[in-house]
Amino acid sequence: EGNTWVAGHNRFSDWSHEEYTKMLGYIPEAHTYQQPTYLPETNTEYVNWVTAGATTPVKDQGQCGSCWAFSSTGALEGSHFLKSGNLLSFAEQQLVDCVNLCFGCGGGNQSLAFRYLKSNFAYLEQNYPYKAVNQACSYNQAAASNVNVSSFTTVPGSNVAQMKAALAQQPLSVSIEADTAVFQTYTSGILNSTACGTTLDHAVLAVGWGTENGQDYWLIKNSWSASWGENGFIRLAIVDGVGICGVQSAPLYPTANL
Repeated sequence: EGNTWVAGHNRFSDWSHEEYTKMLGYIPEAHTYQQPTYLPETNTEYVNWVTAGATTPVKDQGQCGSCWAFSSTGALEGSHFLKSGNLLSFAEQQLVDCVNLCFGCGGGNQSLAFRYLKSNFAYLEQNYPYKAVNQACSYNQAAASNVNVSSFTTVPGSNVAQMKAALAQQPLSVSIEADTAVFQTYTSGILNSTACGTTLDHAVLAVGWGTENGQDYWLIKNSWSASWGENGFIRLAIVDGVGICGVQSAPLYPTANL
């Protein structure tokens, strides 16, 4: 009763739980190094970075727990686009292979990826193609782009107004719980079920918010190809606290050097 989303068969319907959870690779950091930054609140009614041109097409992480890398590249792609007007697709495989403190397909998190990208330039996707397996790092600055992370910022957790304020500026790296049936079987609509859980295990990209039939939602870009959800996206109901699937728990964003 009161469900505002549709569940159905999708590419994961015949996967075992073990196969499915292999794709969930968000591992929280052992230490929090940063105080969150508070921004002036916004009263904007909706934001959509997809239609604004700040996001690349939905990608596919495959059976590799590299969601953290996709969340990180997506956020950097957005920041770089907003600074330069130029949308580039950055290489997840570089992060999978080269971020020493993460575990590649075994998981990681966005703050460690951003820390790595502060001291290394991001490769373009075409120059470091995605393989969905762990490989040796083959970083060579001459082959990378001239884009990196100048800084990254933690958004106050469990704070809808602050998440909106940050998201009004650029796409955000966020983390959610994605190992439950309601998330796995989502096909369309606004997911408003607390059965999603709030134990963070998957990293995604918040790319906007809006309202449909009186229900406010976050627009989330996933990395499970365009065949999952709403052409690769999911809408999560905006509620107070940590949020549906814990989406408001741990937002952060990078600032591109250019």
